Amino acid sequence: MPKVDVYNMNGTVVGDIELSDNIFAVDVNKNAIHQVVVNQLANRRQGTQSTKTRSEVRGGGAKPWRQKGTGRARQGSIRAPQWIKGGVVFAPKPRDYSYVLPKKLRRLALKSALSAKVNGNEMVVLDELSLDAIKTKQMAEVLKNLNVAKGAVLVLAEKNENVEMSARNIPGIKTLYVNTINVYDIVRYDKFIITKDAVKRVEEVYA
Repeated sequence: MPKVDVYNMNGTVVGDIELSDNIFAVDVNKNAIHQVVVNQLANRRQGTQSTKTRSEVRGGGAKPWRQKGTGRARQGSIRAPQWIKGGVVFAPKPRDYSYVLPKKLRRLALKSALSAKVNGNEMVVLDELSLDAIKTKQMAEVLKNLNVAKGAVLVLAEKNENVEMSARNIPGIKTLYVNTINVYDIVRYDKFIITKDAVKRVEEVYA
């Protein structure tokens, strides 16, 4: 079982915790991570793009000139794609980009992403993360104590409005809960900060 240090909000080591091999010590499958990240980004697409084809562009009902005898190339409509203000060839239309991946693949990708954070020493376990009030300054001080220089994702065991609202205005910081963690956010942010209670909840849910 991998063992990592447990920190308090002052950045001091106050103990350690053993992590489950089934969640935090699996062989990292980069292909699974890639497939799930691509899937998540595809599912987020609105798919509302729309461009007019030659049949939808206004005008062009009459033939610009007769078929023969002018010396010019034959044309049937001034709204053909080769004309200025003409329609678009194979114009994009609204569509649904989402698709579903197997549950086992999604689980494997999540476990691989978590294991990669442990292997890269990018996972920080906190004994607790709580604030008395909504104070961005206090949250920023906690992150500074934990040596968070760039981005980080905060994972909580249960809803905590003070923490969530305090971290909301800090650039590069995102707050998640155990039931909302996902591969894309784990991979995207440099640090993976999680409370001790959330670790236990993750091991219960994804074991």
